[in-house]
Amino acid sequence: MSAVAGREGPLAIVLDVDGTLVDSERDGHRVAFNRAFQEADLPYRWDVELYGELLEVTGGERRIDAYLRRREMAAEERAEIARRVHARKTEIFTEMARQGEIQPRAGVGELLDELEGAGVRLAIATTGGAAWVHPLLDRLFGAERFEAIVTRAEAPELKPDPSAHRLALARLGLPPSAAQAIEDSRNGLRAAKSAGLACVVVVNDYTVDQDFAGADLVLDGFGGPEDAATVLSDPHGLEPPGRLDLDTLRRLARVL
Repeated sequence: MSAVAGREGPLAIVLDVDGTLVDSERDGHRVAFNRAFQEADLPYRWDVELYGELLEVTGGERRIDAYLRRREMAAEERAEIARRVHARKTEIFTEMARQGEIQPRAGVGELLDELEGAGVRLAIATTGGAAWVHPLLDRLFGAERFEAIVTRAEAPELKPDPSAHRLALARLGLPPSAAQAIEDSRNGLRAAKSAGLACVVVVNDYTVDQDFAGADLVLDGFGGPEDAATVLSDPHGLEPPGRLDLDTLRRLARVL
C-alpha cells in the first residue's frame, strides 16, 4: 500500500456490477434470455439451475452458442441464432434496467453512501454492455457518483482478463496499491488480482461454491442491521462486524 492508502484506507473502490451491486443474473439476465427465446419462437427456456450451469461460460452470446452446441446444432446455425437472440436479449434487459425491474443487493446503497461520504473514489469495472450498465447505475445509485465507468465497450475482453480493472485505475490516475476491488465471482477475483488489486468477494447464490483462493475477504452478502453478513473466508483476520463497511476496507488496507 502507498503511505496514504495504508494509513487512511483505500483511495478508491473498483466495483463489479453483475452479481455484485445487483443480483442480476437469476432474475435479470436469465429472464431476458427467456423472453428473447420466446419472441424468436424458439423452444428454449433456462430455469434457475440450468442457468447456474451456463454461467460457467462468460459472455451472453457465447453462452447461447454453448447451450446450442449441447443440443448438437450445426455451428453456422447456432452462430446466427446466438447473435440474433443475444442482441434482442440485450434490448430486453436494458429496458428492464430502465423500468426498475433490477434491484440493488441488500446493503449496497448503504456502503456506497458511506464510501462516498468519506471521500473514497468509486469506479466501475465490468464487462457488461454499456447500453444497460449506464442506465442501471443511474437509476439505482446515480451514475455521477462513479468517477470512472468501464464497460465492455472500452474493455471487450471478458474477465478473468484484467483489462477493465486496469483501465478503471488508469482513469482514476491511481496505482493498484491505492485501490481495492469488490467482486462476486472467481473470474472477477482473478481479473482484479491480475490487475494488482486487493479483492473482497461478496458471493451470490450462483457463485457461493466457487474457489476463492487468494481473495482477501469473502462474505455471503453486504450485510446490514437486519441481515448480518456471514464471513466465508477471512485470511487477514479482519473480523468484519456483520457488514462490509469502510472500517473493514481500511483495516484491509493496513494489513496489505
